[in-house]
Amino acid sequence: MNLPNKLTISRIILTFFFVICLFSKGVNAKALALGIFIVAAITDYLDGWIAKRNNLISQFGKIMDPVADKALTISAFVTFAIMGIVPEKIVVIIIAREIMITSFRLKALMEGKVLSAASSGKQKTVSQMVSIFVILIYILMREAGSEIFPFWTADVEYFYAQGILVLMMFTAIFTVISGVSYFLQNRKYVFEKNSSD
Repeated sequence: MNLPNKLTISRIILTFFFVICLFSKGVNAKALALGIFIVAAITDYLDGWIAKRNNLISQFGKIMDPVADKALTISAFVTFAIMGIVPEKIVVIIIAREIMITSFRLKALMEGKVLSAASSGKQKTVSQMVSIFVILIYILMREAGSEIFPFWTADVEYFYAQGILVLMMFTAIFTVISGVSYFLQNRKYVFEKNSSD
């Protein structure tokens, strides 16, 4: 197994510990969750960069890399919904889009076809990663409270929470737009009859 694939697998493992830390009590656990997310996000960048730079792109990587990405983001948003930070409806939209498009891409890969990503997909990914990062900061500061962050008051927490809602609305919009854009970009494949039929 080459290095990019190892990084991909490590991201899946990190996701498991990321969720455990989020559900654990205490400032240290929440800080660790933030650190794990940052490391996982870095591996997401590195595995693709190393694979392209050293020509280490493999079928395993093509299949597992998007799976690892979605495992991280979906786990984060589901956990946030359970914690009551993010509206469940928005999380359902994100999950539905990710499962649909990822399944679509994996099916194409299994048939030897590589479907190019829409440019809107990059905007969606950035918006999701930024949202997760912002929410993790919110969770950390809320857990620590005014004892560590003197400026953290009930009013600050309220306005931060409202900001998260606005940010998640934009994330949901980008998610839907990217899903529709991806479908339209590859609609020929959707209606193309499988050559083996």
